[in-house]
Amino acid sequence: MDQTELLLKELTETSGVSGHETEIRRLMARELRPLTDSLQYDKMGSIMGVRKGGSERPRVMLIAHMDEVGFIVREITSDGYIKFLPLGGWWGHVALGQRMQVIGSNGPVLGIVGSKPPHLLPDDERKKVIDVKDMFIDVGAQEKFDVKKRCGIKVGDPIVPDSRFTIMANKKMYLSKAFDNRMACGVVIEVLKRLQRAKHPNTVLGCASVQEEVGLRGAQTLAHIGDPDVCIVVDVGIAQDVPPDGFKKVEKLGGGPGILVMDASMIPNVGLKEFVIRTAKSGKIPYHLTTIDRGGTDGGRVHVSRAGVPSIVIGAPVRYIHSHNGILCRTDYDNTIKLIAELVKKLDAKAVKSFTEA
Repeated sequence: MDQTELLLKELTETSGVSGHETEIRRLMARELRPLTDSLQYDKMGSIMGVRKGGSERPRVMLIAHMDEVGFIVREITSDGYIKFLPLGGWWGHVALGQRMQVIGSNGPVLGIVGSKPPHLLPDDERKKVIDVKDMFIDVGAQEKFDVKKRCGIKVGDPIVPDSRFTIMANKKMYLSKAFDNRMACGVVIEVLKRLQRAKHPNTVLGCASVQEEVGLRGAQTLAHIGDPDVCIVVDVGIAQDVPPDGFKKVEKLGGGPGILVMDASMIPNVGLKEFVIRTAKSGKIPYHLTTIDRGGTDGGRVHVSRAGVPSIVIGAPVRYIHSHNGILCRTDYDNTIKLIAELVKKLDAKAVKSFTEA
């Protein structure tokens, strides 16, 4: 593996569901510390590295959420089965039969989401999508095996998919959990590395937020302490290049970073959007424009912070987000880094002022 692959492997395999980001926050702090002048934390647990460039203003926020979708222990039955609730959006069918790690006080405990064999399913049950609240995790339950004592599991413990970063047969394709949004955490780190060797007419805020998947919560407090003048939200796009339409879709792996023109939480600043498009074209960086009908990003909170912040969402498309494994294309990741680094180098006071003033 090269250095990029090693970084993505560590980022995606580190656990950190919403509200339980301690482990991934330590990793982000380790990576951001040598690339910035100082680290700051809000009282939610989000982190911000401040890198001073040629000017104090504008303050350019690069923000990626570091929480991943997962689950939390709701109940331990008398038989030792784990009932759980989702943290983030999960469709019931993608959870059945999957391996999970319950992070108890004694460390991770491997289990599997219970599912009936087809031999036992009546016709009416075959057609139903089972609700997550009706599922359970089996960690090896057996009579007289006390799960609470032997495994150190209690109500409120986080649960993450058991998945490992893998380079696929097509070497440009990476398979892992948590690309949403550890891919973007990697982008923020890599952009800051590039700025070590380049001048930028601003101050850059390299940020990793908490609890995005449950309501964009860390973004609100980060934006308050960061006081940005402009914000680039880094998040995954939803790749749609799968059957039946396949590669006819614009949002596809290998199509370059997506520039989000609308989602349920934000309409981006038009001047900033056009600035991003011009930068991509001038740098011959492939890109595509995209929308999301349902859901939002950290931009939903940042863009209405204080007096308002011109904001845009940019990110690499990923197949199968909010499941145990997604697929990311390396060229999309690299081009996302390239585009954002070029933007930062151009975002001076005059450019940022033009986004909101006549």
